[in-house]
Amino acid sequence: MKEKAPKNQASWFWKWFLNNQLVTVLIIILLFLINIWMFTKVAYLFTPLQSLSKIVGLPVIGAGILFYLLKPGMQFLQKKGIPKKYAVWIMLIVMVLVIVAMVFSVIPIIQQQIVDFVSQWPYYYEATANQVNTFIKSRAWEEIQAQLTQINLDFVKSFTSKLNGVVNTTFLGLGSVVGAVSEIVIGLITMPIILYYLMVDGEKILPTVAKFFPTKSRKKIIEVFSEMNDQISQYIRGQITVALAVAIMFMIGYAIIGLPYGMTIAILAGMLNIIPYVGSFFGMVPAVIVAFVHSPWMLLQVIIVFSIEQTIEGRILSPLILGNSLKIHPATILFILLTAGRLFGLVGLLLGIPGYAVLKVIVTHLFAWYKEHSGLYPEVIPIVNLPEGEQAELLEKNKK
Repeated sequence: MKEKAPKNQASWFWKWFLNNQLVTVLIIILLFLINIWMFTKVAYLFTPLQSLSKIVGLPVIGAGILFYLLKPGMQFLQKKGIPKKYAVWIMLIVMVLVIVAMVFSVIPIIQQQIVDFVSQWPYYYEATANQVNTFIKSRAWEEIQAQLTQINLDFVKSFTSKLNGVVNTTFLGLGSVVGAVSEIVIGLITMPIILYYLMVDGEKILPTVAKFFPTKSRKKIIEVFSEMNDQISQYIRGQITVALAVAIMFMIGYAIIGLPYGMTIAILAGMLNIIPYVGSFFGMVPAVIVAFVHSPWMLLQVIIVFSIEQTIEGRILSPLILGNSLKIHPATILFILLTAGRLFGLVGLLLGIPGYAVLKVIVTHLFAWYKEHSGLYPEVIPIVNLPEGEQAELLEKNKK
């Protein structure tokens, strides 16, 4: 009699499809894309949420950033034995004093420098154009010089027409301007209130959110959210600390060389430095333009200051403050900035990196869960490290 095939023998469909890693990944991607497509068809349902996010976005994000900046100081005071409610008020008072000091010391200087620069802008533009034309003036560059002259004329015409358009539409868009100003004012008023409750009850948020998940998964959910919180807090504190240090270094350097509008340009460079890699370059442009118009020697001094600042930032500050906390390759950061900037503009440049860090945490834990429950990624044990009897047993299991 012929022996019957065992009932538990795997079918070809199981071997080639259900137990195939590539097919499984493709099915997951397909389901993910189908979900995205379905969301695009019902996007109108999320319009109220979009309007709500515009209203609460500014105060919530601003309060969150300030919370991450003030939290280490509050924890330090608590370790010294100061009760939490007093530590919260001390940090809020310190924050207010810093803001007041900036308003009465730094902002008037910046305001004066901006007014002077705006009044001198025609001179700077004309001097820049003349120096560029003088630099490239030669027989070999005559055609390029004509093209540059035409570009200058086109730029002036375009700028004039756009300015006229802005003036003409200012009164037409007065309602939207008032609405935007109202949102900003409301955001600035509600931001301190949100910040206060974050500092007082911030540690209660995660346990409260975890209650909405099944009991068995709460521990893992808390672990994931804690890791996301650590990634965001490290990024915000690190980037703002480095940006502040960059602004101070540029202030000192520009003050030493006597660069006009040095404080304003230094603060602008520090603010732009919040955007990794790209911000440093754009922060250098205003200083180069002003120095180029002033004199070649000033331009050389600005380049020297920028080189010293980049060396200190790249070799000392960034490794010391930021370290490798996000574990993101520089090429990946540039790709994220290009993509997020193209899709979401300035908001994408500011939130692209922390958003990617949060998404990376979620995907990492989801993939770890999938590896554990799918059975498609068995742990490989080196056979050479096992006794001979266990080696033969493991080889037999692999054959099966």
